[in-house]
Amino acid sequence: MTELSDPSVMSPMEPTRNPEVTLPDLITALFAKGTYLNIDLIIAVADIPLIGINLRATIAGMETMLEYGMMRDWDEKTRAWVRQSVARHFPLAPQEEIIAKMAGGHLQHDFSTVWRPGGIYVTNQRLVVFRRDPKEVLWQSALDHIAELRLSDEQTIGSEFRTRLIVDTIDGETTTLSASAPRRICELVAQQHPQLHITDTTGDQQKIGDGETQQKTEHGWYLETRAQNSIWRGGTVKFDGHRLQWQAPTDARPAVNLRIIEFTGVHTLHMPTPAGRGPVLHVVTDRGSIHLAVANAEHWRQVLATQMSP
Repeated sequence: MTELSDPSVMSPMEPTRNPEVTLPDLITALFAKGTYLNIDLIIAVADIPLIGINLRATIAGMETMLEYGMMRDWDEKTRAWVRQSVARHFPLAPQEEIIAKMAGGHLQHDFSTVWRPGGIYVTNQRLVVFRRDPKEVLWQSALDHIAELRLSDEQTIGSEFRTRLIVDTIDGETTTLSASAPRRICELVAQQHPQLHITDTTGDQQKIGDGETQQKTEHGWYLETRAQNSIWRGGTVKFDGHRLQWQAPTDARPAVNLRIIEFTGVHTLHMPTPAGRGPVLHVVTDRGSIHLAVANAEHWRQVLATQMSP
């Protein structure tokens, strides 16, 4: 957990050494989780500053880059190169490019009802469930053929509730998808298809009204402290009215798991984030504080502050 301090003033990075960590360990961590670098460097000679370097970099495996839609910020030449590489294992149409990819599956109704696992791809033209081995498109729909996206909770055999993505198309077909971040898919599809209608009937939908608990779930970044420096990690921020959680897609359990009664304060701070300098949700506890970069930090602050009120 981040120490309670002003995060806008970062201490100099100190070198650390762990002889048990190997190069494959580092590569595995970068591929699976990625890291965000925020570096301000001044080169001086005889105490005279000569060169200033401002570096903002995200380093991650291509699967992680695609999952969080980072490819959209690259120039066309780089994106064309990535499209050519991706096309080796995923069937891309002319002028089609992948916006995001995540783990998921498709509920097939044939002789029996069975989940067929694969990768869910959001492109600028389609929503696709694709299996790489053997190569097969399990399900797909053009974005302009989707009439509605619905988020709905479903209880699994193990009594766990999971959010499913239900896709209604203009030809009257209904398909159920499983995804690691179904709300993120809705956001990305809506960006490409603004007229799309989205319905959320889950317990995580935002409820506003006197005496009601406000619940929120959305994509966000967590400032995680490691050794002597901090990095931003992408994942899902969730508040159910009693507990604030943040969890990365590759993590087995939430890295942030705080009960509302543990809060001693909640604020917004202006600081550098993966999306640029802006407001960040700052939650204070007796053990320290955490920083979460979300789309509307002030609204999150209001929701949490309301639940802290006696």
